[in-house]
Amino acid sequence: MAIATRVLTIFSLIVALIALGASDASATHSWSTYHWARTANPFTLALGSNTTGDWTDHLATTSTNWSKSTVLDTTVVAGSTSGRKCRPSSGTVQVCNAAYGSNGWLGLAQIWLSGGHIYQGVAKMNDSYFNLAKYNNPNEKQHVMCQEVGHTFGLGHTSEDGSSQDTCMDYFSNTGANAGSTLSTAPNQHDYDQLALIYAHLDSTSTVKAVVAAPGASGFAGRDGDGTPAGASKAKGRWYIESLGAGRYLVTHITWAD
Repeated sequence: MAIATRVLTIFSLIVALIALGASDASATHSWSTYHWARTANPFTLALGSNTTGDWTDHLATTSTNWSKSTVLDTTVVAGSTSGRKCRPSSGTVQVCNAAYGSNGWLGLAQIWLSGGHIYQGVAKMNDSYFNLAKYNNPNEKQHVMCQEVGHTFGLGHTSEDGSSQDTCMDYFSNTGANAGSTLSTAPNQHDYDQLALIYAHLDSTSTVKAVVAAPGASGFAGRDGDGTPAGASKAKGRWYIESLGAGRYLVTHITWAD
């Protein structure tokens, strides 16, 4: 690809992401046009469990809830990595928990794109915060687990103002006075409707459990080793994009701690 064309392509994608940021709190909460390629609906996506303790139960509940979609089923399988490394595996979403450090985030979702299609993803829960009394409650854990996994399907947030739309895709916090609340701990009908829109069309090929060459080391974990994109901060926003070359991109969505 010519340099000018490559630059234009990257610029166009960044513009699209900026437009997404402006509309992320709108009624349509798809994460740009990102989706898994597949040839039939419903399709089954494997969630690799690299979880420990009660996170394993939260993942099982998350899988059950998202599988109520008419276009998507999920199944929890043995993970292919470790919680700390949380390396992706083509055609799957690897779900992990570990003490990733006091880096500012509770949860992090990453998707790898080729031709606009998701071909692998990871969802991480940061025990460095969830081991603290403020965050260590089942409702906050369920909210974040459900949301990070939801991002790997191509969903954005329904709102980011802290209010509850009673969906795990909002930015309600089940902490403090809300620690006992089960609001926003599961998908709602709007999430299922949004998935039906995202996956309304079929593709001629499938990236689900497909054999796709993995990107280079920078695409696995982020430059600081825990998945946080270089230069990421709460002040700079919640999503980041990195070009991996050959028309591939790593897109990261971060749930920041309070």
